[in-house]
Amino acid sequence: MLDILAASANLAVELLERTASTLRVQEIVRLSLAPGFLLAAIGAVMNVVMSRLIWVADRIERLEERMEQEKTKHGIRELAELSRRRQLAQRSVMFATAAALTICVVIALLFVSAFIKPQIGTFIATAWIVTMIFLITSLVLFAAETVVAARGQGKFGKGEG
Repeated sequence: MLDILAASANLAVELLERTASTLRVQEIVRLSLAPGFLLAAIGAVMNVVMSRLIWVADRIERLEERMEQEKTKHGIRELAELSRRRQLAQRSVMFATAAALTICVVIALLFVSAFIKPQIGTFIATAWIVTMIFLITSLVLFAAETVVAARGQGKFGKGEG
């Protein structure tokens, strides 16, 4: 038991020595600012996509209620297009969420790197690349949703599009 306490004390001292440097901590905080701003940008993108997703879901609900009384070819086509938009927007949100989670991992790894001796730059770079892949995928899906909306705007001519 004393060995564990002694090892813990040594570990605590070592951690304090590694992070005692104000400059080192400042550097880590500085490095985490760019991912932090990216996280804020991802949140803004998610806000826009979620607004569109809510609009589409509401429109689908209204259209389905109307179609319970009378099914028309126009209504069926619009419902299919809205379903496609909802699917694209949902996937965009999922990938944006994954990007936000991985950017949080990047920030956490940056701070963890100050406390450990092994170099984890490869893990941080990999997490950053994965974040970019998720974000790019989310933005491509969002762009596809807006294209589908723009195509439908002329056909159906109602609402936000």
